[in-house]
Amino acid sequence: MGRTKDAIAEGLSIATAAARLTVRNRILVETIARGGHFDGEVFAEFARETLRALATEQDQAADRVTQQRKRAWGRFSDSSGTHDYRDRDTRNLRRRARQSHGVAKELRAFAGDAERVDALVAAARAAAWGDVEANLSKRLDVEGMTADADPDYATMRRARMDALRMVDLARLASQAKKRAKEQAAAAGDEAEAPAPKKKKSTSA
Repeated sequence: MGRTKDAIAEGLSIATAAARLTVRNRILVETIARGGHFDGEVFAEFARETLRALATEQDQAADRVTQQRKRAWGRFSDSSGTHDYRDRDTRNLRRRARQSHGVAKELRAFAGDAERVDALVAAARAAAWGDVEANLSKRLDVEGMTADADPDYATMRRARMDALRMVDLARLASQAKKRAKEQAAAAGDEAEAPAPKKKKSTSA
């Protein structure tokens, strides 16, 4: 039972992290993107729904494994693939089903514990604020960066100057040559053009 309990604890930890991430994303959308207000009870209810949905997924996974175990019973031929189970796999499949049901049970207990749900929402809220704070800090650092404050300024300045010499100046030189050729061609056309004849004046 030690292995099963450890597997259930690990599965619960993973599911809890997934629930916290889902709640965090919901907080970001509702309070930041849509300009709403943070209502702890609203998000607590959403957290409970999320935990119950994850529990349902675990039960469904257990049911699938149970069906696979039943199909594998009494089959002793060679397996043709990863999920083509045989009789020798039934013990492991039974354990996996038990673990999934155990995680589902723990998730439902979690959803029914107000203190744990509130703690999950508080952690999700802190994570959401951490994301916002990090993004704001990064944006301010970029917009307020000066040559003295930027440790990479000298390196990036050299890169920008190299780009200017290799790309921008070369392009400008090419454009200048093109314009010079066009102007020379236009001047040649004007030189070769015959001068207009003057009309003879007639005296009365």
